[in-house]
Amino acid sequence: MSRLPLVTGLDIGSTAIRIAVAQGTAHEHLQVLGLAEVPSEGIHKGVITSIEDAVSAISGCLEKVERMTGTPPEHAWVGINGSHILAQSSHGVIAVSKPNGEIGEDDLSRVVEAAQTVATPPNYEILHVLPRSFTVDSQPGVKDPVGMTGVRLEVEAQIIQGQTAQIKNLTKCVYRTGVDIDGLVLTVLANAEAVLSKRQKELGVILINIGGATTSILVCEEGDPLHAAVVPVGSGHITNDIAIGLRTSIDLAEKLKIDYGHAVADEINKRDEINLSEFTDENILINRKHLAEIIEARLEEIFDLVDRELNKIDRSGKLPAGVVLTGGGAKLSGAVEVAKRRFRLPACLGYPLEVTSPLERINDLSFGTALGLARWGLKQGTSPGGLHLPHLSGMHDVTGKVKKWLQSLMP
Repeated sequence: MSRLPLVTGLDIGSTAIRIAVAQGTAHEHLQVLGLAEVPSEGIHKGVITSIEDAVSAISGCLEKVERMTGTPPEHAWVGINGSHILAQSSHGVIAVSKPNGEIGEDDLSRVVEAAQTVATPPNYEILHVLPRSFTVDSQPGVKDPVGMTGVRLEVEAQIIQGQTAQIKNLTKCVYRTGVDIDGLVLTVLANAEAVLSKRQKELGVILINIGGATTSILVCEEGDPLHAAVVPVGSGHITNDIAIGLRTSIDLAEKLKIDYGHAVADEINKRDEINLSEFTDENILINRKHLAEIIEARLEEIFDLVDRELNKIDRSGKLPAGVVLTGGGAKLSGAVEVAKRRFRLPACLGYPLEVTSPLERINDLSFGTALGLARWGLKQGTSPGGLHLPHLSGMHDVTGKVKKWLQSLMP
């Protein structure tokens, strides 16, 4: 029996870089062999600010995971995030090519290509084209039109775009570590692969990934992505608010948030106090309810910004499967209760599904994106030892030209 190939997911975040190395199993589960995490350098709000620092941090994480698995990762699926990401709906229409009217794979490719002919902003590139539903002649809501008969094929798609400069900076950082890129994937899309069930996607759900500097969201309905967005506020802003509100250092604010933080102030007793002597030499008492009020105010603001995105697509309070919270910021005690209240929907934490591993950190919400990238790679099939960027519009042009050139050489 041949050994299944390893898949690597590389999540380059604003506060930490995380890697998951996994292998597929016969039951399509993810067998995780290695997880590594290092603090980020040279990255701010999902955007590269120093290539040298970012390369150094990514290399450190790769070395760490190599010590766990015994094999250096040679290629990886890389997550892309940041407030430069844009999402828009698109519509594509073509005439079916076969005389008998049977829709084939080539028709599917052509209609998706037709949906890509949108007015892309200057210096932006298409990362993903996500077909939502097809229409064959006048029959809407078709999920897979291959094999059906018709004259006219239409598609409703979601186009995800990223700034060309940011894409190039990110890929440059990864290449300089000696790792090939199998593909770039929007982080929240990858995260959905790891934490959302098929039923949740069918019913209608919103995935909220609360990162350090950004919060990314994905709305799914009828099994397909309906809307994606990145909000430039994250759990790091909560830490900043604590530092300002309590007049403490950022490091101490982070410790207070993790050890004593709670997102629902009403659940904390007014007389509860925290003695800072266990963290510093100072013998100062801080009111725990005041700490909770600071956290609650900022978390509500983040959720209000997310709800604004839901209002854009008329889904506020209308998603039966509710809210799924993931990312490092979702670990905050009481976050689920605040989400239930603000969105008027059921809410829960998004733990990875169908994953097996002896590693303790497998259920850490912070690793959802890295695991999702590995699962995405497993589904797409990796291309060891070579570049494979199926979602970049520029690459489509290049591969098309190469194919034409090869055909011209054939007798």
